Amino acid sequence: MSSRRRHRPLLIAVTAAAFAIAPARALQIEEASIADIQAAYRAGSLSTRQVVEMYLARIAAYDQQGPYLNSIINLNPKALEEADRIDAAFKAGGKPLGPLHGIPVLVKDVIDADDMPNTSGFQGWKNWLPKRDATLVAKIKAAGGIILGKASTSEFTNGGGDNINSVLPGFARNPYNTAFATGGSSGGTGASIAANFATVGIGTDTGGSVRMPAAHNALVGLRPTVGLVSRDGIQPNNSIRDTAGPMARTVTDLALLLDAIAGIDPSDAATLRAKGHIAKTYTAVLQRDALKGARLGVLRQIFTAKNTDPRILANFEKTIAELKAAGAVIVDPFAVPEIETLPRAPQTSARRKDDMNRYLAAHPGIPYPSMEAIAASRLAHPLHQARLEADAAAGPVETDAETIAGLKTEDAYRVAFTQAMDSARIDAVVFPTWAQLPVPNGDRNTQRMTDEPDPKGGVTGLGSSLTFVGSTLQWPALSVPSGYLGPGLPVGLQILGRAWDDAKIIGYAYAYEQATRYRRPAPSVPPLGPVLAGD
Repeated sequence: MSSRRRHRPLLIAVTAAAFAIAPARALQIEEASIADIQAAYRAGSLSTRQVVEMYLARIAAYDQQGPYLNSIINLNPKALEEADRIDAAFKAGGKPLGPLHGIPVLVKDVIDADDMPNTSGFQGWKNWLPKRDATLVAKIKAAGGIILGKASTSEFTNGGGDNINSVLPGFARNPYNTAFATGGSSGGTGASIAANFATVGIGTDTGGSVRMPAAHNALVGLRPTVGLVSRDGIQPNNSIRDTAGPMARTVTDLALLLDAIAGIDPSDAATLRAKGHIAKTYTAVLQRDALKGARLGVLRQIFTAKNTDPRILANFEKTIAELKAAGAVIVDPFAVPEIETLPRAPQTSARRKDDMNRYLAAHPGIPYPSMEAIAASRLAHPLHQARLEADAAAGPVETDAETIAGLKTEDAYRVAFTQAMDSARIDAVVFPTWAQLPVPNGDRNTQRMTDEPDPKGGVTGLGSSLTFVGSTLQWPALSVPSGYLGPGLPVGLQILGRAWDDAKIIGYAYAYEQATRYRRPAPSVPPLGPVLAGD
């Protein structure tokens, strides 16, 4: 039995008792926020078990049936047991276990979580169980949250603006229009949170893998400053750029989840840089007037008519007007002259091999315990085989010329952006999250993948990516819903801040969200029925 089917026995129907109660103030689980659910807990009208059951019922109805979103690889076999433990503790003590008390969370399946395989989308790992939780998973549990399951991903996080590319789960479908892609590589998290399969989720972002599926699925997704969130227990792609990040239906829920996962971790040296930069709570910046007086630079250099869908260009003009109406001072255009001549800093084979072999060495007993073994297995999606072979053949990262040149380019980006932002007194930079709409689902091997823009739209590798800027800088960047285009497909506004300005850009996103309210439920996954009352 493949691991993507292992969760089916858990997909139980919601109990009759859960639907039998219909108080005057019913709480709909669809689009329910952390605050909504916890208010119902406080009122005694909803239990954690019932919340978990209701999310499982939605997954049973819509993930492998109905619209067949195919967004989840495995569910936690102990989810109901953990829910019962939380309920018992709450009943006995009368106090929540933490800020995420009773909140179900889905995490991308590249993150270690006890009792579930960590497949990274690779069929060679479909039955491998890590022996401990990743640091961020442990922090979620310590805050009272439940890891409900593992969301689908492109193999080894090798995904972008198209469908998920993996032999193991296959590709996920966009709940706003199932003919189209979720984006990757955190597309499973994107689709599942958009479909209300859990309250919030975690993705990872190296080149845009939180922000782009957030934009494609009408979510808020944050790529934190590298070092704000521990990468311990997460399958790497590029340790200079890698970060995990929260994905949610609202900015408020994103801030609450970030509160739980941010922090210094001795297991990840990058987090030592976060000392003095971690907010007491990221909810403190959630002010409706946060954009008033904020100077936002419009980086038109990266989204031109040559590489951007004209519908996205037109929508962004509306976005600028909305930001102005919310009180922002728009600096348009804002230019970083060096960006015209600086190359794209590569994600190199030498870096991937070094990072992956460190991860594999920390996981004794994992099948195919080296990059050479993974490549030789030929169990990966054919799309990734050549890259895996290049990674396996790479030499030491310390002497790799491409890696060394890339680090110099990244330094040059940070110097250039700092100087330009200082000169224009820019608080944050804004531009679309992605230059194209989601592409139709299908076999990526038939889609053109080049560094050149495709004037007809579609997947073009670097041509469509507007997330590369934050990744190159390793600065915080987020995507917040900014409209729907074409056949009902969501698009996003990207907000980029300086290092450790995570709180600032979250505040800007909140003000924009409150002014526009673009988030709406996906039509392919309607409510199953009423839920219990809140207070």
